[in-house]
Amino acid sequence: MDTATVPTPLGPFSMITLDRGIIAAGFTDDPTTLMAELPQPYRDGSPRVRATPEPYASAVRAYFDGAVKALDDLPVVQFGNDFRLAAWQEMRRVEPGTSVSYQELAERAGRPGAARAAGASCAYNLVPLIVPCHRIRRADGSLGGYYYGLDVKRWLLAHESGELLPLAPPPVALAKTAATGQEGQDR
Repeated sequence: MDTATVPTPLGPFSMITLDRGIIAAGFTDDPTTLMAELPQPYRDGSPRVRATPEPYASAVRAYFDGAVKALDDLPVVQFGNDFRLAAWQEMRRVEPGTSVSYQELAERAGRPGAARAAGASCAYNLVPLIVPCHRIRRADGSLGGYYYGLDVKRWLLAHESGELLPLAPPPVALAKTAATGQEGQDR
């Protein structure tokens, strides 16, 4: 396993990669914080720090420079049941600048009526941004939740739509939001 952290307008974005793809990612300057959510044997691994694992780092930079489809073909490695794997695959098919509801995601993933399970797939997505759970919203059009806070979700959606927004505040860790009861739990 390798790790790298890339500066972005929203703060540091760290990734943990295997030879076959990204296994975890998130807005943090400490990639080891992402390890706790990984399944065994990866959770106890000792990743090597690399300055710029490619093609990952350049794709993240290109995304924030405006090439919002730059992340589309990056390989990811995810672990979950059949529905979660299907939901994550469908999230990657949602075009930048658009969004779908949790219900629509459930339908696309083969389980109409499983909106809550679709929401759980967002919450358990360990590769946010690359697997764009920020493009999933509530049926009424409101944003729902996001692991790094609704300001970050709003900024990402606006960025992908070509809208200019002031920079979002640095992402808020789930531990902080759980303590205050604010924001959602989606990644």
